[in-house]
Amino acid sequence: MHMVEWKQIEAKWQKRWAEAHAFDTDPDPEKPKFYLTVAYPYPNSPQHIGHGRTYTLTDVHARFQRMHGYNVLLPMAWHFTGTPLFAMVERLKERDPSLLDTFLNLYNIPESKLPELEDPVSMATYFAMEIKHGMQRIGYSMDWRREFTTVDPIYSKFIEWQFAKLRQKGFITQGSHPVGWCPSCGNPVGQHDTVGDKEPEIDEFTVIKVKHDDLIFPAGTLRPETVYGITNMWINPDAVYVEANVDGERWVISAEAANKFQLLGRDVEIIDEYVGSKFIGLTLTNPVTGAEFPMLPASFVDPKAVTGVVMSVPAHAPFDYVALEQLKREVKKNPDNYKIKPEDIKDIESIAVIEIDGYSEIPARDVVEKLKITDQNDPNLEKATKEIYSAEFHGGKMRNNTGQYASLPVQTAKEAVKEDMIAKGSATTMYEMLEPVQCRCGAEIVVKIFENQWFINYGDPE
Repeated sequence: MHMVEWKQIEAKWQKRWAEAHAFDTDPDPEKPKFYLTVAYPYPNSPQHIGHGRTYTLTDVHARFQRMHGYNVLLPMAWHFTGTPLFAMVERLKERDPSLLDTFLNLYNIPESKLPELEDPVSMATYFAMEIKHGMQRIGYSMDWRREFTTVDPIYSKFIEWQFAKLRQKGFITQGSHPVGWCPSCGNPVGQHDTVGDKEPEIDEFTVIKVKHDDLIFPAGTLRPETVYGITNMWINPDAVYVEANVDGERWVISAEAANKFQLLGRDVEIIDEYVGSKFIGLTLTNPVTGAEFPMLPASFVDPKAVTGVVMSVPAHAPFDYVALEQLKREVKKNPDNYKIKPEDIKDIESIAVIEIDGYSEIPARDVVEKLKITDQNDPNLEKATKEIYSAEFHGGKMRNNTGQYASLPVQTAKEAVKEDMIAKGSATTMYEMLEPVQCRCGAEIVVKIFENQWFINYGDPE
């Protein structure tokens, strides 16, 4: 049986296209014009399957329009700007073992070539040519005479013109906005700037000011409506905390949180530094109900997360329910290992503030028992938390012990409680990463208020 020699056929027609300049697009008054482009490749690695999909779709559309009689222009360019290239160059200069292994054994870059790549433009050019070669082998119908990079002077002028036009039309606004920020590189970061191409997702947390005398232990939460159900506070006994003047108030927050608040534009003055264990056993006061409860130790509290101080609502937070029950058992078994006594916590009971169909008065307990969770390190706690939070947010309503918010849907009460507490000065807000993200340079991304900067107003429907 005769086998079709596909490679020979491919090579034959690609040669014919090149000799005929088949995809060189010049002005032709006899044909209607059709221009299309696509996101430029970011050349910090060789071509991969994502490139194949993206540019094949574009090429198919270009060919389709040519078949309809259009004079089609499909150019290609290279995205040379951005921090990932700089971060990769620095890693190469430092001879990062992981990067060297990738370059030498996965990308098959000759070792003698590496010194040439210790420059961002040289590295980008190297990978751009590798990707271009792949595009030509695939046979994309691009006019390579019009190839350019985003650092070419003529392109930079085009971008300046473009933004000037956007500003004239009122589509660019000046203001201060939260951005993902690399403290090492000293600039904002986006998805392509991070390890694993993770988008830095930012959310606004409500920070509830829980007091001990005139000392505030601020707790960040995405569920301010559960403030009525606080039974205790958590603090990491081994982490470093600071007492600080924050906008004129005395706060106790983790050392990491103090730095974050400064980046968020707060006036922060460090007064003293302590280990978290100093605060175990303190009596704190709920700013809404006036109820008193203790500060308890919890190693699961991440000092890098929000304020480093956590409010405990065991009726509606599976992590809190499991941690509290586990602590009761451990203190009873080994009382000499703790600053608190068994009698100090044995009577702490969950306070239900949300009712939801299909669950008992203590929804967190229901799901914890269903999943047979007994330890705060059980990975199923994430699943339990998502189940409860989703069920309560979409179908829960506030119980009668929540004052003016009784019977309100959780979705409504969440914003109402937040706004009222902020108005009374018993809460504030802060921006925080929803999950840890690393810059390609290795530093952990934080949130910074970028002040007096120009932004495209994507919220404008025009």
